[in-house]
Amino acid sequence: MKLKNVLLNKEKCDISISADGIIESIIKSDSEHGDASCAGAEDVINCDGLTVIPGLIDIHTHGCAGCDTMDAEFETLCDVWAKNGTTSVYPTTMTMDYESLKRVTEAKTDVGGAQILGFHMEGPYINSKKKGAQNEKFVKGADIDEFNSLKGMKLITVAPECFDNMEFIKKCKAVVCIGHTDCDYDTAVEAIRNGAKCLTHTFNAMPPFAHREPGPIGAAVTENIYVQVITDGLHVHKAAVMALYKIFGTDRMVIISDSLRAAGLCDGEYEFGGQLIDVVNGVARVKSGAIAASTSFLWQCVRSAADMGIPFEDAVKMATETPARLMGLENKGVIKEKADADLLLIDKNLNLRCVIVRGKVYYEYK
Repeated sequence: MKLKNVLLNKEKCDISISADGIIESIIKSDSEHGDASCAGAEDVINCDGLTVIPGLIDIHTHGCAGCDTMDAEFETLCDVWAKNGTTSVYPTTMTMDYESLKRVTEAKTDVGGAQILGFHMEGPYINSKKKGAQNEKFVKGADIDEFNSLKGMKLITVAPECFDNMEFIKKCKAVVCIGHTDCDYDTAVEAIRNGAKCLTHTFNAMPPFAHREPGPIGAAVTENIYVQVITDGLHVHKAAVMALYKIFGTDRMVIISDSLRAAGLCDGEYEFGGQLIDVVNGVARVKSGAIAASTSFLWQCVRSAADMGIPFEDAVKMATETPARLMGLENKGVIKEKADADLLLIDKNLNLRCVIVRGKVYYEYK
């Protein structure tokens, strides 16, 4: 397949893609004509007027379209994620019992749409004081043997101050994130030096950044690790988002959706991690009133970040290349020769026009 006359970094290019979904070449285009359509003759797509960016990578999402990771049925999830611009994903589990978690990791993941690259285990190795929308009933100490028995767990959120969780962090070979935590600065620094690489949904479910008690956010600053942030405009004030952007930059700030099954649906009552939540005016809360996960797709969070003042190109990087680097993915999140052809075509108004997954057109917006 070839994308002709597509704007890449504001320069018109032709991108050739192999049959197995790899970018073969990127050359400057010599054509001056065409219309902004994804339709093309045979395997040539005329993209005049459209910009190409990498497909989004969501490392923290629980669900959408009425489906949840804990349902362990990924056909609908991956289809809807892809149609909304997320081409690679780490479905995120909840604080639940071991058998429920195992059922997720044993489920069929080779489905169409967004590619499941592994799972993110958010709980049960957390602090019940900062449980947020997690189910306190299942909170417990970290168990490295239990964790290693769960196939495909590539990312885990841990509260380092609880139980014997620090020893777990030392032994864990997955990407460890500090989250749902009440730890202080020194404990967070110790966790980072023992292997933790990221904060989970920064500012949410953790101590605030105070001038004499900087907590885990301060530790992330001084130890130069990654931070996740939900940029839906609800979970974190735009001033705090901009502060993270200016401190951590595009190389260490990762935009996430933290979406739940209500994403893409209307207000109402939904199940989340064995609990009922209410979504009112797009805001999800547990019955106690605590804010839950978001109702936004990652693409909406990217656009929201841009609306807050982050340059659009930087917001895209923080939802593509930066999470790819965190997860050790060399050929995802970038547009270059030999990279995977997971691509989004967008128009001048930043609307999604076409989603390409593994070198094939997956969805075209009419």
